[in-house]
Amino acid sequence: MARAQGARSQMAVAFESVYGTAPASGSYWKMPFSRSTLGSEQNLIEDDLLGLGRDAQPPSRDAITADGEINVPMDVRYIGVWLKALFGDPVTTGTGPYTHVFTSGSWALPSFSAEIGMPDVPYYAMVSGCKLDSMSFQMQRSGLVTATMSVIAQGETTGTVSNVGTMQQEAVTRFGSFTGSISRNGSQLANVVQGQVTYNNSLDRVETIRADGKIDGVDPGKSMMSGTIDVRFADTTLLDQAISGAACELAFKYQIDASNSLEIVAHDVFLPKPKISIEGPAGVQASFAWQAAYDSVAGQMATATLINDLADYDNPSN
Repeated sequence: MARAQGARSQMAVAFESVYGTAPASGSYWKMPFSRSTLGSEQNLIEDDLLGLGRDAQPPSRDAITADGEINVPMDVRYIGVWLKALFGDPVTTGTGPYTHVFTSGSWALPSFSAEIGMPDVPYYAMVSGCKLDSMSFQMQRSGLVTATMSVIAQGETTGTVSNVGTMQQEAVTRFGSFTGSISRNGSQLANVVQGQVTYNNSLDRVETIRADGKIDGVDPGKSMMSGTIDVRFADTTLLDQAISGAACELAFKYQIDASNSLEIVAHDVFLPKPKISIEGPAGVQASFAWQAAYDSVAGQMATATLINDLADYDNPSN
């Protein structure tokens, strides 16, 4: 009997036209990922009855919770699928390379279905009514560039055969840490040791009473963007900004060449005043836990610009 192996697992994703209804086969992307906890669970409620002896009576089943995290590569092509789930449909221009511009603040966030398959068992779980709650990634000097996607879903159905049909598979071209840069007001920020970025849709589960134990939907809340920047303490530029309470623009960019890049811009960033600590004889560092806000000139809090060779991020037609 075969045993499930992570190396043999697969994930398929397609955007839904009706919330909670998985799209037809042949309209899915074959998605690269390195870790997934996406799925549903149903807890048991412990028996509380008295007068029936010392032994417990059978437990009751609780409501169904479907959610999880997916770790995905920051790459040239597939990251656009996740950006669409995070921000909504992009505005795409060009004839190749194509420029896809995603903006924050949309009330129309698309839902998607994701099938996680383990063919050795066989076991296929279709998680539907998925919406992307948050995306988080870290920038550093070396190492793999990976983003963590937090998903809230409606429910899950399982079976022994896949329901996605032929999937569209793109070549995976990962951004490397060495291709990353962080700029402040259009100029590269010096002495940065590492940076971390989180965009959160603050999704609100609609937990109505239903016979199937599922949620009714997921509503977008106030979008938030925050992160940290750790710098070697070489000048007081960021410290002076923090003390003054002024805002700046921060841009986090990965670029392979002019035709393959991703830039996420926080237009109005505010910095707290950090404590400057000396931990020993080595270099002194300062950590700024920044927060972004709506910018009236840009018209949004954040903009993500992806340049690649894909014409759109509609569902594939195979």
